[in-house]
Amino acid sequence: MASISLQGIHKHFGDVAALADVQLEIADGEFFVLLGPSGAGKTTTLRIIAGLEQADAGLVRMDGEDITAAAPAQRDCAFVFQQYSLYPHLTVFDNLAFPLRAPLRRVPEADIRRRVERVAATLHIEGKLQRKATALSGGEMQRVAIGRALVREPQVYLMDEPLSSLDAKLREELRVELKRLQRQSGTTVVYVTHDQVEATTLADRIAILEAGHIQQVGTPEEIYEAPVSVQVAQRLGSPAINVLPAGWFAGQHPVAAVSVGIRPEDVELAGEGEGFECTVVESSLLKHHVIAEHAGVEVRARLMQSVAPHPLSRIRLRFPPGQRLLFDQAGKRLAA
Repeated sequence: MASISLQGIHKHFGDVAALADVQLEIADGEFFVLLGPSGAGKTTTLRIIAGLEQADAGLVRMDGEDITAAAPAQRDCAFVFQQYSLYPHLTVFDNLAFPLRAPLRRVPEADIRRRVERVAATLHIEGKLQRKATALSGGEMQRVAIGRALVREPQVYLMDEPLSSLDAKLREELRVELKRLQRQSGTTVVYVTHDQVEATTLADRIAILEAGHIQQVGTPEEIYEAPVSVQVAQRLGSPAINVLPAGWFAGQHPVAAVSVGIRPEDVELAGEGEGFECTVVESSLLKHHVIAEHAGVEVRARLMQSVAPHPLSRIRLRFPPGQRLLFDQAGKRLAA
């Protein structure tokens, strides 16, 4: 397997800066996730690693070797695209075998059959090998697309939102499958997604991208518990973190604090005369989720109650000081 290093990567498309001074160190055997909204630069980063795009400036290294100018075929990366990109006239077997029959590899047919059958069994599509790709369901086609990368046994897998077009149940199944396969093989994976559930489920570490800039890199737990900015804090967590005016807590925090963040699971019910009186907007007993409002600001809470509060009823909520995150005017995190 291989480590990957991106050093000072810049990329423009016309006047648009897609990436600005991206610095990343991805360890050998790591499942590394690039998380951010559309247009953040995630796919561009992946394509620069693969050699499908050339950076305007900066270096790309694999296992310490400079591959910035290397052709894609020389990088030993397998790319799984968001769309299935299968050959419709070929069977599943031939789609899986296709990369092994490329002129640069010339793998013996006996080895091809062994590798294809092993990967097909791993992905539970061994009974589909003689079907045409067009006769498969969406989930089966995506398994074939992933399998076509797996049979290559490259140093690095690059995956660009490979599960985004699948239904929720199938996404969950394939997330478990992908993580299991990566653990077994010890392969380096760089995975792009805008889905925080996918990111936190799969990642050893996450890089948060916003408008071409790396905002923070860390384990899911590190980013969730100690975000460097309000933008990063809002990227992880469901329901999303509450961002409240610092004026609600006058005299309790440094004057530089403009907003106070608190996770819904840290919000508590308060007794009479305590906390803030709020009007219930919506509640769900199944998810223990309450949306309330105070002074025109929406507050989300996860409250373990046997009866959900009714809309328009009044409840009192408190925000424990030890659970608050403080942010300045620019959205940067302040010390408590």
